[in-house]
Amino acid sequence: MNYASHIKPISWLKSHAAEIAKTINEDRQPLLITQNGEAKMVVMDIRSYEEHEETLSLLKLLAMGNKQIEAGQYRPAKEVFADLDEDPQP
Repeated sequence: MNYASHIKPISWLKSHAAEIAKTINEDRQPLLITQNGEAKMVVMDIRSYEEHEETLSLLKLLAMGNKQIEAGQYRPAKEVFADLDEDPQP
């Protein structure tokens, strides 16, 4: 993605909000907003935002799992499945 073409000043955001919403929803490319020449925010469509949040959640779960493995806090899969076979759910 070419981020340089997706950078706009905050004044442009204020005067083109409807156009921005339409474009972002169509092409699903985030828009970087600057203020006084400094990056201040990113505007993105809701689907991309939700996908981003889901990805972060999965990565956090994986990181937690890796920490538990490193700390020796795990059981062999055979044991877990054997326990599930012995204890049927109500």
